[in-house]
Amino acid sequence: MTPDWTPLDAALERRAPTLWWRDDDAVEPTPALDRLLALAASLEAPLTLASIPARTTAHLAHHLRNEISVTVAVHGWAHHSHAPCDEKNAEFGPHRPLPVRMAEAGRGLRVIGDIFADRALPVFIPPWNRLAPDMPEALAQAGFHGLSVYGERAARQSPLPRFDAHLDPIDWRGTRSAVDPTAFIARIVALMEQDAPIGLMTHHLVHDEAIWNLVEAVVIRMTERGARWVSLKSLVDASTAPAAR
Repeated sequence: MTPDWTPLDAALERRAPTLWWRDDDAVEPTPALDRLLALAASLEAPLTLASIPARTTAHLAHHLRNEISVTVAVHGWAHHSHAPCDEKNAEFGPHRPLPVRMAEAGRGLRVIGDIFADRALPVFIPPWNRLAPDMPEALAQAGFHGLSVYGERAARQSPLPRFDAHLDPIDWRGTRSAVDPTAFIARIVALMEQDAPIGLMTHHLVHDEAIWNLVEAVVIRMTERGARWVSLKSLVDASTAPAAR
């Protein structure tokens, strides 16, 4: 079924949104990663890969050597849930002592920095987008410059600047394929009512053709109609820049 693009096209006539893109779970080169990189490059869209430090290899850094618009953030440590079986998955929830969690987060920051050098972005992206409330301040003290989960447009106040994603094309709780395109389009239109950057979150390793088709159709259409892509790094840098006097 062809989506009804009318609501999105009308919204794009009124406002050209600013978009940024985060993709989770990259650890090594794959055909799916190449498809993602090619799509982002075709749009001149900067891309941040949330990479799992305990599983990331130097092969990924080598593979990205010519991808000048790609940065790599810290996706937890091992993408392993420590929550009880009757709770939602969380690697950095309140289920372990803070020093234990922070030791892993700090190690993740060092590993990503060592492997990716100037491409590394000191932003913490917890697996499953869940984080204990005692961590943002500790992450800031450990050298992180930002935090990204999946949230609403107006993020809660935090000791660490938050850059939440707002668009997810995957129906995780249902088919695990693409969400309903009509609902996805409606979500974009609702987000465009506010003049603030919109974060797209993808997971290239689990995309089937329906997910790829939805993502490709949306980002190409929005770009062709004036949407502007910025990097997560630029948002982080702007949040940490000294205030003008």
